[in-house]
Amino acid sequence: MNPQHHWPIISFPEIQDTLATLHHWIQIIGKVRLKTMPWQNHSWHTTLYVTPTGFSTHGIPFEGRVFEIDLNFKDHKLVVSCSNYGSEEMDLQPMTVAKFYKSLFKMMEHMGIHVTIHAVPNEMEPAIPFAENTINRSYDPHAAQTIWKAFLAASEVFTRFRSSFIGKSSPVHLFWGAFDLAVTRFSGNTAPLHPGGMPNMPLEVMQEAYSQEVSSAGFWPGSKDHPTPFFYSYAYPTGDDFKDQPVLPEAAFYSEDFGEFILNYEDVVSSKAPDDRLFEFLQSTYEAAANTSDWNRASLEKGDYINGKKKSP
Repeated sequence: MNPQHHWPIISFPEIQDTLATLHHWIQIIGKVRLKTMPWQNHSWHTTLYVTPTGFSTHGIPFEGRVFEIDLNFKDHKLVVSCSNYGSEEMDLQPMTVAKFYKSLFKMMEHMGIHVTIHAVPNEMEPAIPFAENTINRSYDPHAAQTIWKAFLAASEVFTRFRSSFIGKSSPVHLFWGAFDLAVTRFSGNTAPLHPGGMPNMPLEVMQEAYSQEVSSAGFWPGSKDHPTPFFYSYAYPTGDDFKDQPVLPEAAFYSEDFGEFILNYEDVVSSKAPDDRLFEFLQSTYEAAANTSDWNRASLEKGDYINGKKKSP
């Protein structure tokens, strides 16, 4: 098999209902990590991670032990593991957000993991409390695997892209607020106070997250209001001529509505070399941000990859 053809085809109507349910489920799991992890800059302590089987909190140190919550899309299980207990699991199948929420916390309580969260979604409208949400209940195994495999493929390219930057950079991680995989580079300069504007997101959280100058890229699987999965790249603050910079591949464009460069997922997957097309997008949009905001690129990039190009030996 050509390794560049591991990208799944996404038909949004086929994944839409499962995606909406999973978004609530990962918010619940993410809020457990938010409540139990020590604070890290830019809310990095709250994120989830793509794994060989699905999405995970990774290990969370907690009261003398370590526990982990995994959504396993190979075996379709929710698994909670704890260093001093073992593990408990629950089948992933069609169920309401309310049932998922209650079942997860029942498992945790049985394992002696006593945690309370602010049990209302962030960055979502309407923000129905988890314990009351009987609307979102879809779980199609094939749709869940398609979503996970798309994140898995994107994560590999994002990880390679991250490796050539020696300045401050985020991990490649999954933000459960908007359900997007992201990697962010920092110039080392402070940024103007962010105005906020995300639904059900505290202003102080947004302002801390964007307290420093960034170039950020990610993958978003779409929503009911915008049923087109895409890759994105933006800068904060944004240089006056950022949107006018030439970027690759040819299918990429600047969206005035989103205020960022966009490359539709379909344009990546339908190409002969999806990994290469995505890497071109990540690199060229980063260069657009760095060049229009006067980043000191020589001090931020590996010597072999100054200006995105490998030096000759």
